[in-house]
Amino acid sequence: MIDLRLLREAPDVVRASQRARGEDPALVDALLEADAARRAAVASADNLRAEQKAMSKQIGKAAKEDRPALLAHAGELSAKVKEAEAAQSAADADLEAAHRAISNVVLPDVPPGGEDDFVLLETVGEIPEFGFEPKDHLEIGESLGLFDMERGAKVSGSRFYFLTGYGAMLQLGLLQLAAQKAVANGFTMMIPPVLVRPEIMAGTGFLGQHSAEVYHLADDDLYLVGTSEVPLAGYHSEEILDLSKGPKRYAGWSSCFRREAGSYGKDTRGIIRVHQFDKVEMFVYTTPDQAAAEHKRLLEWEREMLAAVEVPYRIIDVAAGDLGSSAARKYDCEAWVPSQRTYRELTSTSNCTTFQARRLAVRYRDENGKPQIAATLNGTLATTRWIVAILENHQQADGSVRVPAALVPFVGTDVLRPAS
Repeated sequence: MIDLRLLREAPDVVRASQRARGEDPALVDALLEADAARRAAVASADNLRAEQKAMSKQIGKAAKEDRPALLAHAGELSAKVKEAEAAQSAADADLEAAHRAISNVVLPDVPPGGEDDFVLLETVGEIPEFGFEPKDHLEIGESLGLFDMERGAKVSGSRFYFLTGYGAMLQLGLLQLAAQKAVANGFTMMIPPVLVRPEIMAGTGFLGQHSAEVYHLADDDLYLVGTSEVPLAGYHSEEILDLSKGPKRYAGWSSCFRREAGSYGKDTRGIIRVHQFDKVEMFVYTTPDQAAAEHKRLLEWEREMLAAVEVPYRIIDVAAGDLGSSAARKYDCEAWVPSQRTYRELTSTSNCTTFQARRLAVRYRDENGKPQIAATLNGTLATTRWIVAILENHQQADGSVRVPAALVPFVGTDVLRPAS
């Protein structure tokens, strides 16, 4: 949730953020009205409770003959207090709903617009030139026995797959390399639960615009996570952290689940857009004043990992309309995919400022010992989708694929060859 102080002091900033995102600025006025109504309801209830307390003291001191009238008045006052408290509860609920309807306020330098309005920050590496027509990752993967889409669909339905043989080793190697790099950079490695309570899923912002993407187990009222960002964000919910020695950094290794609602006919071939995949995700708690610098660090760690797998990529500053509701700024690293002759996202890193932490009541103590809302950030270190970029960029004329040197110790071979 956004900071209500910002809303009250600079509503035009929030309206501008909503417009930049392509969202309704009228929601800002609705939130202002709900905030004013709630404060009025609190004041009314407080005044009546104070009056009731004073009346109780007056009754205790009153003469016997005056008490019946005072008691009658006290009864009327008690009914008014109950009405005022009910009105306050309703105002609290209205404020909560209006507050949650507003996305995070985008940072000033974020480009406005939609998916195609990103700003290109850097292009890294040379696009490979093949002396042959490059194959796509599905044709390569099936010829090398790396995954089995047909049996994945037979067992689980469309957009499911088996990683087989060296395909499984390739994914495990990617994730293990990511885990090692995370630990070397001061992250605590975590394997979190992948089922979370509704308040944790909502707290991270994934039950608003993204609710159609989420798998819900109705009988248990639990949600399958689409990223370990969710359980890691909930890890310190309702806690006060000690950030005096710097940020708390975690790296979560988990399976992730996405319904991919509304994406029918889009990237249905292969393993680019699937319902289940594995990922190592960085997650950071820090102070708001350090969040922008930490965001740059996360991007640098992603660059290290991309360099290790030797694929060309570009870095983009994502436009406001393409941000998730929790993100105030996001950088994507997109790898070149030769068969599509375009760049496709491999990593993203988001600065969520205080938006998630405010929802989840994650705080820290400032230099005066006063609790303040923390900031949260997240960033991808490796996912199943990276296999697409590795196979396509390192394919060779004879149908084999060169394994990047950093992955050879994990995969067990330096070249993946077609089965003879």
